[in-house]
Amino acid sequence: MLTIFFTYDKIIKLKKKEDGKMRFVHIADMHFDAPFTSLNSKEHLGDKRRLEQRSAFKRVIDYIKENKIEYLLIAGDLYEHEYVRKSTIDYIARLFREIPETKIFISPGNHDPYIKNSYYDTYEFGDNVYIFRNPNIERYEDENVNIYGMAFNEFYMNTSPLENTVLPFSNKPSVLIAHCDLNGSKDAEGFCYNPILESKLNSIGFDYCAIGHVHKNNIDNKNRIYYPGSTISLGFDELGNHGMIVGEITKDKFNMTFIDLDERSFEELEISVDDLQSKEDLIEKILNYIYSELTMYKIILVGNRNFEINTREILRALEKTNILKVKDKTKVNYDLEELSKQNNLKGIFVKEVLDMYNKGLCTEEEYQKAIEIGLDAM
Repeated sequence: MLTIFFTYDKIIKLKKKEDGKMRFVHIADMHFDAPFTSLNSKEHLGDKRRLEQRSAFKRVIDYIKENKIEYLLIAGDLYEHEYVRKSTIDYIARLFREIPETKIFISPGNHDPYIKNSYYDTYEFGDNVYIFRNPNIERYEDENVNIYGMAFNEFYMNTSPLENTVLPFSNKPSVLIAHCDLNGSKDAEGFCYNPILESKLNSIGFDYCAIGHVHKNNIDNKNRIYYPGSTISLGFDELGNHGMIVGEITKDKFNMTFIDLDERSFEELEISVDDLQSKEDLIEKILNYIYSELTMYKIILVGNRNFEINTREILRALEKTNILKVKDKTKVNYDLEELSKQNNLKGIFVKEVLDMYNKGLCTEEEYQKAIEIGLDAM
């Protein structure tokens, strides 16, 4: 038996499955052709990371082929509208054609909106691919599942159409695919990205919400509202595991597994400078740590320093390593109480700044910075 549903410009024929289950892979936030500005301190790392994006996506497709997965749900930001090359779109479409029996649904996000002359608008991805075009919720159904979806038509969406969504009764599971910001608020420029309260989305009654936008997964969530996170990490603000969600759902049951796809990781490593007396001591201590070849490191310097630290000089000295960033969070190793008692220029300066801090006229960070700059200058 065949079930036929109509789209804007084509008919998709969906075979009725024997077991009545919907098996799917859910990914989001691939960001193909992202510039990887955080990797620019090391030669060719941005290019390597873009190749690793392709490898991770290929592993998604290979998993679908090997396990005969019926649905691939892509919850937005598949590519970077501003940077993506046609060769990358060709690569994506070529992999889609390797899984012709898998129904692929894409919900364009704020980095890959469905806008005029975008690749979503002009490129033919294949008969098994459906791209949502409308910022309002659309529904498609076959014998086993109702699929709801939407699209960004601009680079932001200040109100969410999900707020007014009411699901009709159905004996089949209802699945949402959307790029949205759970419990979101305005960004620095005053824009929002399809914001909706998690409690509101949960109350609508979807049996599974395949969502994107946040680059950290929430696989411990109990509401069936899931971010898989970015498929691979885009930098040091995206620590932890990255990959895809594999799920199996009926109206009554739901099983979900997270599969890690990123072969490289980003880690932060704190190093104390308390016992060090020179830049050379610090570089030697950093190099004495054991580093994983497939891990990119950000070194955070902490403690009380006894010498001036120039993070650019430190990073240059570590050029041959996989250390990408050095951040200085150390404090000057001064006895400020003792200095404030001295009857000289340093003592007067420290006492004045200390009084301002105690009166609440500056923050601790401002206080520390003023002391460091002043004493270093003296």
